[in-house]
Amino acid sequence: MDIITTHELTKKFNGFTAVDTISINIKKGEIFGFLGPNGAGKTTTIKMLTTLLYPTKGSATIAQYDILKQRDKVRQNIGVVFQEPALDTELTGRENLDFHARMYGLGREQRKQRVDDVLTLVDLEEKQDVLVKNYSGLMKRRLEIARGLMHYPTVLFLDEPTLGLDAQTRRAIWAYIKKMNKEESTTIFLTTHYMDEADHLCDRVGIIDRGKILVIDSTKNLKNSVGHDVITLSCDDLSTLHDRLLQESWIQNVKKHDNSLTLGVEKGDEKIPIIIEIAQSLKLKIKSIDVRKPTLDDVFLHYTGRMMRDEEPENPMKQHARMYNRR
Repeated sequence: MDIITTHELTKKFNGFTAVDTISINIKKGEIFGFLGPNGAGKTTTIKMLTTLLYPTKGSATIAQYDILKQRDKVRQNIGVVFQEPALDTELTGRENLDFHARMYGLGREQRKQRVDDVLTLVDLEEKQDVLVKNYSGLMKRRLEIARGLMHYPTVLFLDEPTLGLDAQTRRAIWAYIKKMNKEESTTIFLTTHYMDEADHLCDRVGIIDRGKILVIDSTKNLKNSVGHDVITLSCDDLSTLHDRLLQESWIQNVKKHDNSLTLGVEKGDEKIPIIIEIAQSLKLKIKSIDVRKPTLDDVFLHYTGRMMRDEEPENPMKQHARMYNRR
């Protein structure tokens, strides 16, 4: 059963297309990862799906409720954890959760039980009566996730949930995401530009770049599409070597980038001597060459032609604000 559907969902800001006719189907109970650099359209998509922004065109449903015609029903079925913290630091953890539950109309006994349940889920029982201003960064993030679950949402949107956190804290958040997906049967829509995060958590991922979805599949299938092994090399004439390697049937794919070639092959270690021999026959000098198993970074490079860590475009909302201020 599809719990989220979009059809040609589009958002423009004064002629700038932040999200460009995206169509997605996400199943109940799935952890879906939305990958892309800052400014790719991830947050704008979430804001449309959570009824905070009106789409320019296209349609979408959450739990079969239309995001334009049934906005209240959509909001009743979603939880959201945005990049920016939104906790009241002058309240305790329990008070934050209780206030959120009141906003959703949960009765007194139901509120108490639900607060207890989600505090247990994120291991904050012992800190529930501590003011949030005295929480660590990890504790605050766990509390925000707990708050998003208070009203039993069908879908939980997590927008860059581990942005700016250290590696150990990120791993801890991953464990809680997996736990709540399993124990609460919550569908999770996760945006991230951390490839290892998506690889660890997600059943499927979609790669978005410059507002367009380039591919959607499981992480395993995406990595297999690049090749069993990935060889990366640089030489003094990439174009000549690229054109020659295209003639080799044992290469699953070959891509030329600004400073390197990437090849998808079987048994990469055995193919390196062959590649060096081909380069020598062309009187080309190999500057560097290595082989490894494919990662989602390789997948992103394959589909976009650049690495995620390359210079990232500015957030479209900031672009829009800057254009407006110039008027």
